[in-house]
Amino acid sequence: MEEFRTARRRARAELAPCLRDVRAVVFDTDGVLVDSAKLHAAAWKEAFDACLRSHPPDDPAQRRPFDEREDYRRYVDGKSRLDGALAFLESRGLRLPEGEVGEEPGTGSVRAVAADKERRFVARLHASGAQTWPGTVRLLRQLRAAGIPCAAVSASRHARELLEKAGLTGLFRTVVDGQDAARLGLRGKPDPALFLEAARQLEVTAATTAVVEDALAGVEAGRRGGFGVVVGVDRAATPDSARDLREHGADVVVGDLAELLTVVAGSTED
Repeated sequence: MEEFRTARRRARAELAPCLRDVRAVVFDTDGVLVDSAKLHAAAWKEAFDACLRSHPPDDPAQRRPFDEREDYRRYVDGKSRLDGALAFLESRGLRLPEGEVGEEPGTGSVRAVAADKERRFVARLHASGAQTWPGTVRLLRQLRAAGIPCAAVSASRHARELLEKAGLTGLFRTVVDGQDAARLGLRGKPDPALFLEAARQLEVTAATTAVVEDALAGVEAGRRGGFGVVVGVDRAATPDSARDLREHGADVVVGDLAELLTVVAGSTED
């Protein structure tokens, strides 16, 4: 038993200082655990560009195509499909009707655009699968060795499928995704409800838990929820992206999750 405790203490010591005293870590899924953000962004671009062609804004400057980096990061990343669709369309001055639940994919309403994105995303996911980053796997394994439980959170209804395809499912004690949010009536980010539900399932308090997020809305949710540490993951690496993450509430900003380890040299994947 003492050897087991010693091994856990040693594993915890190899974590970055910001994680050494936490009792649990809650990770966003898309863009943090799984390299699926580009699939989402491409699907959104096709859906939004079709909508812009069908409903060109009055201002010609607002008719420009959806930008898969900046527009994705600012308006839809980390949000539910409906919230993301509404935010981007409003940014272009479009006031479409909300539409009906279960509406078919199209361009006539916010729900129809969101459904169009969903259809396109699922097709891309099934065609290409999901990949992750070596640094992500190393950090998750180190947290498990240190006895720190982890949860995965996502506004997407496909989080469990993404984690399974990426081979990460066994590294999490619990997953809270878009299906759970609908069932439990949890509000989407920047509301912290998804993160707080994950902490509840892990039986820890927000104050003793770290949140790891790449989306501005998710970082803001972590800060609003009173989480002890909010880590921003700057996958975009634009001139403004790291600053934006800090301004929305990130305590620490990293470009890769391997930066949350103090010992990474010589690490290998098996």
